[in-house]
Amino acid sequence: MTDLWGAQATAPLVRGGRRLAIPTVALFTLGCKVNQAETEDLAVAFARAGCRRVDFPAPADIYVLNTCTVTHVADRKSRALLRQARRLSPEALVVATGCYAQVAPEAVAALGVDLVVGNTDKHRLVELTLAGRSFACGESLLVERPRTRAFLKVQDGCDNHCTYCIVPRARGAQRSEPLASVLTRARQHEAEGCRELVLTGVHVGAYGRDCPAVGQERPDLALLLRRLLDETGLERIRLSSIEPEDLTDDLLALWPRSGGRLCRHFHLPLQSGSDAVLRRMGRRYRAADFASRVSSVRAAAPGAAITGDVMAGFPGETADQHEESLAFIQAIGFAGLHVFKYSPRPGTPAARYPGQVAPSLAKRRSEDLQAAGAESAARFQGALAGESLPVLFEESSGGYWTGLTDNYVRVYLPSREDLHNRLLVVRLVAPYGEGLLASPA
Repeated sequence: MTDLWGAQATAPLVRGGRRLAIPTVALFTLGCKVNQAETEDLAVAFARAGCRRVDFPAPADIYVLNTCTVTHVADRKSRALLRQARRLSPEALVVATGCYAQVAPEAVAALGVDLVVGNTDKHRLVELTLAGRSFACGESLLVERPRTRAFLKVQDGCDNHCTYCIVPRARGAQRSEPLASVLTRARQHEAEGCRELVLTGVHVGAYGRDCPAVGQERPDLALLLRRLLDETGLERIRLSSIEPEDLTDDLLALWPRSGGRLCRHFHLPLQSGSDAVLRRMGRRYRAADFASRVSSVRAAAPGAAITGDVMAGFPGETADQHEESLAFIQAIGFAGLHVFKYSPRPGTPAARYPGQVAPSLAKRRSEDLQAAGAESAARFQGALAGESLPVLFEESSGGYWTGLTDNYVRVYLPSREDLHNRLLVVRLVAPYGEGLLASPA
């Protein structure tokens, strides 16, 4: 399968018969935090190449859509956004990348995009997009205002092969970024003013398993976190997600020793609270294992937010198994829950399983899970009212500044000051918007 498509890949970028002095680029991301991290890297690379970033869906000379294929809904959204980009600026260069572009390049090319760059060539996307094009401006146009948080991809790919998952096909085998490279990039983000670093990956907990030993020690996630704590001054380090079986005691022991620098937020993909369903999914834990790890997290990091993913309507799921999963979710006390309806992915074992659940039934079960997750999240946030916690503020709107606590609660503080990238202790007051209203501590 080839990853590169499009006859316009080497044509000069022109509009109205003139070469563009400062071409504009709009980037849009669907899917996971790995995609988000890669999009931010692309944004920096385009800026260094002399392009100016604009917000999608503003008119642009180049559109880059970082697609997702984890469900059929993600496929549909990817197609719709690519068509929208073409409508917004018919003369623009439309580039598709990401997981949908990787697994279905012919289908993506048929949408009329100019260039399809799969995940395997994403690191060359800016080079491929701008190849053969000349601009009057070549200086860096990097935004001077520092980002509050930076996403740093530390690994890619997955070797687990859960029966429903197309990610190994879209992302390939497990592979880790060298430890020295991760540390160098982390220091760069710190030097640029970022106060929080989010470590991302398809299977973050598997970090280092494919790396050679360094002296007497083989790199793993615990070693990476220790090195980041010891060798950077980053005030916050956050994991994007981690599989339950990867939460070892050695890893959790870092939280109480980090002085609050390791964020108390653990996103644990549950998928189901039924052991029978977990077995059919090919997951590597059972419900009791998951509950045990949650207890260990709460002992190591009191006040931690436990968020998760859960799937409704997996093939063969019975009414009793759905109720079992629902009861388990209610017992865990999630601070947030992402609910997905099962979506058959071509080429995965589960797509051929008997007992495919009717979409209407999967929808009802999804609504049950969403309601349980919303109730649980409200309880978690409500219990924080009256506490004072540090918040890293990001942006303002309508007289309110918003940011996140280390345990991933969205906070709204009325203020006329410029609080961008400031880490302030505030008093959490009451539910508001998607989180909690705050007042000065």
